[in-house]
Amino acid sequence: MIELIPAIDIIDGKCVRLTKGDYDTKKVYNEDPASVAKEFEQYGIKRLHVVDLDGARSKHIVNDKVLRRITEETQLTVDFGGGIKTDDDIEKAFAAGAKMVTIGSIAVTDPERSFEWLHKYGADSIVLGADVRNGKISINGWKEDSSEDLIPFLEKYLNEGIKNVLCTEISKDGMLQGPAIELYKEVMKAYPNCHLIASGGVSSIEDIKNLEAAGIPAVVFGKAIYEGRIDMKELQLISNK
Repeated sequence: MIELIPAIDIIDGKCVRLTKGDYDTKKVYNEDPASVAKEFEQYGIKRLHVVDLDGARSKHIVNDKVLRRITEETQLTVDFGGGIKTDDDIEKAFAAGAKMVTIGSIAVTDPERSFEWLHKYGADSIVLGADVRNGKISINGWKEDSSEDLIPFLEKYLNEGIKNVLCTEISKDGMLQGPAIELYKEVMKAYPNCHLIASGGVSSIEDIKNLEAAGIPAVVFGKAIYEGRIDMKELQLISNK
């Protein structure tokens, strides 16, 4: 069964969504992310992906107080990303209750530190964020494209012991036009033991079922819920299968 992971993206302490990572497209869906998290939990969701968009832009954690509220007020397993650049940032995320931390930009710019974290905290606690645009890994809140190609980048970390990979196809993100299934199938073909979390473009329950049929282990989605294209009761049926 595919693992269902709703996303809560945070700006100014509020639950928002962007389109293709463009901050100018910000749309606020709820003033209180913790209440959104509680609703997910009520429908049987077990895991949550929380993104500190202020943190991603400012290159250090900003919304750790919101993270703490979510982890204190729910039993959800929260993975947290956005702005984690230093030892202080990652410690702050875990101290605020995150069970897992997603490392993205720093995995490109400082692999040695990233490997240190992987060995210190363990493969169950670190998620590799691989945000892809035109085949290249994107960094710093998707404002820059690096020279790293997706497959060699993943190989480097999988060889180091990473298990969980969150892969976002940026051109699909927030577009509600369907996920990049072929890209994810390519990754799974190359690395069948990778716990790949597909992200970007999910617009319906059918998209989730198609990812499941393609053998993708997990999926992150957000805008489709907030825009009413996915009914939480339908998700509950999938999660209870």
